[in-house]
Amino acid sequence: MDGILVVNKPMGITSHDVVDIVRRRFGMKRVGHAGTLDPIATGVLIMLIGKATKLSESFMYEDKEYIATVYFGRKTDTQDSTGRVIEEKGLNGLDVDSVKKALGSFLGEIQQMPPMVSAKKHKGKKLYELARKGITVERKPCNIKIYEIDLLDFNLPEIVIRIKCSKGTYVRTLCEDIGKALGYPAHMSALTRSVSGRFSLKEAVNLNNISEKDIQTI
Repeated sequence: MDGILVVNKPMGITSHDVVDIVRRRFGMKRVGHAGTLDPIATGVLIMLIGKATKLSESFMYEDKEYIATVYFGRKTDTQDSTGRVIEEKGLNGLDVDSVKKALGSFLGEIQQMPPMVSAKKHKGKKLYELARKGITVERKPCNIKIYEIDLLDFNLPEIVIRIKCSKGTYVRTLCEDIGKALGYPAHMSALTRSVSGRFSLKEAVNLNNISEKDIQTI
């Protein structure tokens, strides 16, 4: 079996957990994924099987689309709801118009600081491994591109947004930065990857139901 399997990753497991499940299901060692999703995230995870594992880099460089929930009034040490709250502030005067204006300011090419809770490496060590030990290191901002960003729902303290972006965009960081632009601490409370390259949630298979017929040939 050589091909692509588009999985709808459930919340609470790592992308590597999905790799292990697919390996066991098909009795194959050559299984990888194209673009990590954190345990808190759900949605499109492209699994590469057999010879398709060689295509990993090309898939990772494709644009992505996410549906994210931003929680205003609380900042956490991981920039998402799994972390420890390190700042709180009441919400006074936050309205739809100000949120839409702030979102618009992120359109186009922007610089973003990679979070410590990420798989980026520093001297051979992944940043999240250092973060778990309480170590913070200096990082350089990266250039990313936000093609589209829309407000889908406004129900404070949370809003739901849709983001179409380039490879390397950290949505958790974007959520915190949106809060900063509005003058409030914020974090990402939910995330779904709805599109990865040419693959969308519509064709993603529930992990419990995967079978050989779901593997798309290269």
